[in-house]
Parts: sequence; structure tokens; C-alpha cells
Amino acid sequence: MDRYLISELLPPFLFGVGAFSSLGITIDVMFELIRKVVEAGLPINIAINVFLLKLPYVIVYAFPLSTLLATLMTYSRLSSESELIALRACGVSVYRMVLTAVVLSFIVTGMTFIFNEQIVPAANYQATATLQKALKGDKPPIAQQDNFLYPEKREVPLPDGTTQKILTRLYYADQFDGKQFKGLTIIDRSREGVNQIIAAQIGEWNPSQNIWDIYNGTIYLVAPDRSYRNIVWFKHQRLKLPRTAFELAEKTRDYGEMNIAQAIQQLAIVRLGGDEQKIRKLQVRIQQKVALPFVCVVFGLVGAAMGTIPQRTGRATSFGVSIIVIFTYYLFYFISGAIAEAGIFSPFIGAWLPDFLFLGVGLFLLRRVAQR
Repeated sequence: MDRYLISELLPPFLFGVGAFSSLGITIDVMFELIRKVVEAGLPINIAINVFLLKLPYVIVYAFPLSTLLATLMTYSRLSSESELIALRACGVSVYRMVLTAVVLSFIVTGMTFIFNEQIVPAANYQATATLQKALKGDKPPIAQQDNFLYPEKREVPLPDGTTQKILTRLYYADQFDGKQFKGLTIIDRSREGVNQIIAAQIGEWNPSQNIWDIYNGTIYLVAPDRSYRNIVWFKHQRLKLPRTAFELAEKTRDYGEMNIAQAIQQLAIVRLGGDEQKIRKLQVRIQQKVALPFVCVVFGLVGAAMGTIPQRTGRATSFGVSIIVIFTYYLFYFISGAIAEAGIFSPFIGAWLPDFLFLGVGLFLLRRVAQR
């Protein structure tokens, strides 16, 4: 029975991977690459390279969708042709029939996790670097971003025994090219009675002496009552400031370009800045990276449970039902994630709530079918 069910599940699963991957890569990547080829003169060979590098990202999302399609299509066909009724007449329970699909779903979960951790972040990062290099005509630095902003905060005790975070320093740069901040502005409020604003053309980290080297700028000293105190012009200054801003700029990547370990390292750096919104957002993304692969098990159970309901449906109907379930799941996925980022849900609940809800739906449907 297991061999037969596996032979029936694999063809629609592979069809789903191909179909959903083709649809996703066309909508998410191909149209944008064609636009860059036509408007920006992107070479065809570079476009093909970026296209191939983006494939793993799309395939990761195709795995759970294909699991749902395969289980729903297979078990619906077996139900409509009374093969499941024959198995039950032989003493095979519904739970045992569905077990095969659930085991295969766990295998797909492992594949999804490996893809999402080992292949997708590196491929996405390489695709971004390749595209930037081709469009800008030279190789971009390892890290590069515009409008860099980093608030550094500290906790101060209040008379009622609680604590409050206040701004210690604020770093802003027009651009970070991987080695230097350009158009750097630092607002320093770290010392009592001394506030200063530092505006420099270039700022960089000196690793040999663990200090900042800043060039061609001005230091504005402000009194505690916000009145003018002094102005200092300089060509080269050395400041004893933390390296945290450089660490954050060097290690900053898009969420899709980091695996869980890199995201946790990024979270540790972001925590130093005290930006609660960024911290929550990264915490939610980390939880979602863990929760996403397990949706394969959830979809496998939901698809198998829905398919075992006595009915006569064709492949087109199964495909349509799959689309509705997928749309509903990802609607919950994005809504719960946004609520968690707003601080209403915890990051764990925000990431896992859709999985728990659909797992409950699958178990409910399976129990109802088993009791018939």
C-alpha cells in the first residue's frame, strides 16, 4: 500500500514543483530581468545567470504548494474511484492511509529546510551581487548601502524603579561602500553636559588602534541648555567610539540573503542599537525561517484529509481547491507576521500561528472522515 501511494503521490508532486516554480519565477524574476535587459542594457548571459540563481528561492516556496497539490489530487482520485473504500474494507484505517503522505511531507520538510538554509541565502546574495556588478560596471564591495542609520541607546533608571531607553548616539551616512562611511554625521549625547554633532566627509574604522578615523569635517559643541558652545574644523580626527556601527553596516544583508545563524548574529548587533521595531522584525523573520519548512507537513495533512472525504472531483477541481487553501494560508501568514512585527503577538506566535491553525483544520477533517 505504501509503495502504491508513493507511486501515486510523486508524479503530481513533481508536476507541482515544475508548475509553481515556473509560475513564480516568471512573475517574480523574469519580467524584471527582461525590463533590465531592454532598459538598462543588462547582458543576456548575466540575466540567465541571475535567473538560475533565483530558482532555489522559488523552489522553496513551490515545495509546500506541491505537497498540498499532490496529496489532495492523489487522495481525491483514490476516493472518487472507491479505492480508499476498498482499503477500509480490508481493515486499513484512514489514519494509516494518511500516514504515508505525512511521512513524505516530513521528507519534503527536510528538503525545504536544507534549501532555505544552505542554498537560497547564498544564491540570493550572489544574484544581487551579480546584478549590481553588471549594472554598475564594476564589482561592488562585500557590503554596500545608502542612507545608513544606526541609533545607539542605553537604559537609564527612573524614580519609580523602571528603566527607559534614551538615545546615546545617532549615526547617519549617505553611503557605506564596504570600507568607509561617506557623508557621515554623528550626534553624540553620551556624556553629561557635553553634546556634540560631528559632520565629516569620510569615516572609517582603524582596526589596529580600535578607533574611528574621520576626515574633512566639523565638530559642533552644544551646551546642555542647547546654546552654542564651540565649532572645530578638522582634516583628520580620531574618535574613541564603539565599532558597532561598522559591524552593523558590514554584516547587513537582506532577510532573504541570510540563513538562521547569520540572522541571529544580525539580531545581536541590532539589539545594541535598541531599535525595537527592527529587533521585532528580525525576530519574526527568524521564526518564519523555522516555521516555513513545516508547512509542508501541515499541507500534506490538510491535502490528504480533504482528499479522503468521499467525493467525485477531477484534477482541475483539486488544483482550484489547492489555490484557495494556499491563498488562505499565506493571507494568514502575512497578517500574523505583520501583527507580530507591530508587537501585538510574540514573534513565535506570529510565525507559527498559521501552521497551528491549518494543522488543527487538518486534524479536525481527518477525525471526521475516520468517524464515518
